[in-house]
Amino acid sequence: MSSDVIVIDPLLGNSDADAVLDLWRRFPAYGLYSNEGFSTTFAPELAQRYDAAVNFVRTGGRFGRKDADRSLMAARTNYFRETYAYVPEFVAPGIEMLLHHQGLVDAACRLHGRDVIEPSIVYANVLLPGQELAVHTDVPEFRGANRKVVPQWLLVVMHHAGLFERWRMPIATGISYFGGGKGGDLAYYPEGAAGPATTFAPAHNTAVVLDTDSVFHGVDRVLGDERELGRVRPGMRLHFDGDGRWTVRDGDDVVSAYVEDEIRLSISWKGYCFADEDEREAWRSNTDDLSLALILDALTDDLRVRGRLDGDGERPPDAELGRLLIEEYVRFPSPTP
Repeated sequence: MSSDVIVIDPLLGNSDADAVLDLWRRFPAYGLYSNEGFSTTFAPELAQRYDAAVNFVRTGGRFGRKDADRSLMAARTNYFRETYAYVPEFVAPGIEMLLHHQGLVDAACRLHGRDVIEPSIVYANVLLPGQELAVHTDVPEFRGANRKVVPQWLLVVMHHAGLFERWRMPIATGISYFGGGKGGDLAYYPEGAAGPATTFAPAHNTAVVLDTDSVFHGVDRVLGDERELGRVRPGMRLHFDGDGRWTVRDGDDVVSAYVEDEIRLSISWKGYCFADEDEREAWRSNTDDLSLALILDALTDDLRVRGRLDGDGERPPDAELGRLLIEEYVRFPSPTP
């Protein structure tokens, strides 16, 4: 694990930064994060990021701000997201410029002390006034276990449990910022969940690179008029209408409208970090991969050692086991008084 944070300022030349904004606007529409994710067969009753969502509702976020209206609380952290590239798939022409950005690759090398970097994912997060990103750690990957085949919350548990480090693929995340927006500071915990939070104030065409799989982090509230936020519901999408205007729509119906400078855009880049070519080849050739059965057996055995499960009893139903795993292994930072 690395708790270092590397700042890149500026990230791109002015014309390339403008091209990223144009790409953002050209994308057909942005769906809500609650709709994202691949269908996985294990414990489908639990949302992909059940861990972070439950903690947010229980604590009220980094500053303990709770709303009596649970739907408003959900809307506060149900921001808009779309994936531009998940190699080998590309859905946003032009994103290659950011995917293969040498500054991000060099920062990833420095972060993990590894020389072979495989850029893999680029996605956009878009937050409206009043929205925030719940404190969490990102979804890690292991050989044979990634978000396409294993629930995201289970991957998070696997990393926090520390039982699968031989298979883990260290990932560097570069969070870049473009455009306007007020607030929406990145809050992260470099000393661990028990330590204080540090913040980074976003600015156009800057980036920070860190190990978000290991370092708890979130996004503080985007400033502005949040009165329309309670109208945002699952299934709605965010559209660019031209002339600096964005609208949230329920099908063809406009629910709310925003000036572009009111919303906060960040684009995250992820690169797999390998010690050498042999390690990268093991990943590419799927040798020594984990299986879901091996993962569950290892976690269940550890729960029995910890006294959380009866030594001779059967494994609980999947969803019950999932809740127990999150409770046991994922220890979130406490809200800031």
